[in-house]
Amino acid sequence: MADLTSESCWLEGEAMETLGSCSRTYRITKRIMDVVLCLILLPFVIPVIAVCSLALWIENPGSIFFFQQRTGWRGKRFKMFKLRTMVVNAEQLKSELKHLNELSWPDFKISNDPRVTKVGRFLRKTSLDELPQIFNVLSGEMSLVGPRPTSFAAQTYKTWHTERLEVLPGITGLWQVSGRSDVDFDDRLRLDIEYIRRRSFWFDLTLLFKTISAVLHPKGAY
Repeated sequence: MADLTSESCWLEGEAMETLGSCSRTYRITKRIMDVVLCLILLPFVIPVIAVCSLALWIENPGSIFFFQQRTGWRGKRFKMFKLRTMVVNAEQLKSELKHLNELSWPDFKISNDPRVTKVGRFLRKTSLDELPQIFNVLSGEMSLVGPRPTSFAAQTYKTWHTERLEVLPGITGLWQVSGRSDVDFDDRLRLDIEYIRRRSFWFDLTLLFKTISAVLHPKGAY
């Protein structure tokens, strides 16, 4: 896999030692930012999760949280947390609805998916279903900003896809704020790679602010 550095270090002719030092500085700064912001947000996030959980359970009793194996840094699989937005047997129904898939497999998306509950639709539109991933960030499995982790394993990736595995996956990223929600995996990969090659502390902050704007003025679920 290619060696990746922040935008500020992406300079032709720089010594490898300088590149490595700058990359380490960026990673450390990014990790500090992730932890500090998550700890600040935690007292506000937990009550919101509790209210959403109650609404979900009233409409469709069952497990409130949805745990799914996702592909993270260097292809390592981890358990990603989300609030459940579908009926409890959604995974079993997926095979029956495969013919309605609007994206190239292994991506899977159906407009007005019948498995999504009314509360779940609201949570998706407002991105509140993603809030539990703050715990994935605190545990170091994810970052606030980075490529979205895929549900399918790295073994299904093409060689050029693997560049996205050189960084921690994120809750939000360049694709989420690009205004392009209905794109296939290859198109998202190009945006992921663009992020990786441009990434810096200030670029991450810019994407976070744009994400807040996108959540406050939603045009649909990511």
